[in-house]
Amino acid sequence: MTNCCESGCASLQPGGAGRFRRVLWIALVANAVMFFVEAGASWTAQSTALLADAVDFLGDAANYGVSLLALAAGAVWRSRVALAKGWTMAAYGLAVLLVAGWNVWRGASPEPMTMALVAFLALVVNVTVAGLLYAFREGDANMRSVWLCSRNDAIGNVAVMLAAAGVFGTGTLWPDVAVALVLGVLGLSAGRSVIVHARDELKHGSLSRVEADAF
Repeated sequence: MTNCCESGCASLQPGGAGRFRRVLWIALVANAVMFFVEAGASWTAQSTALLADAVDFLGDAANYGVSLLALAAGAVWRSRVALAKGWTMAAYGLAVLLVAGWNVWRGASPEPMTMALVAFLALVVNVTVAGLLYAFREGDANMRSVWLCSRNDAIGNVAVMLAAAGVFGTGTLWPDVAVALVLGVLGLSAGRSVIVHARDELKHGSLSRVEADAF
């Protein structure tokens, strides 16, 4: 399979699918809880970056849920699901950029202490989930998409903490907006990577079926 490690992917090893399924359930619950925590905090703190991170947690919870369903499907359907998730990730990135612009227009006033505390809690959750998913990062497009989500989330949490420090130091919303822009670009970049990977899998899968039918 495309991008499969030479020594054998975790998804192909005995019990690999079962382990991956358990990790996905843990990730789904953790992300769903953090969505509600960050959504409430973003409203209180008036933080664009924190709101973007909250929406990302909701998207990831859905991502893990879809990935659980995809495990029961064939390789082609897993790639199709990954393709849809890639487009969703890209759409999320674009939405974050639009919200950032809207908050600049309305002149939001972020509260840095709330931003920093909630972002640190989110970082702990995402690093834990990323650590659990690390063994599956070289699997198929579906596995790669969930790994990319968790990796980008951890990066985003550090960025939100830096934004909180910037807001505190400057007394302006611009560090918050800057981080929201970074999160938006990360969403677009990760979405593109998953889309390319999934399309490649679908292309090679189609070729394999045509070749098989020729014999």
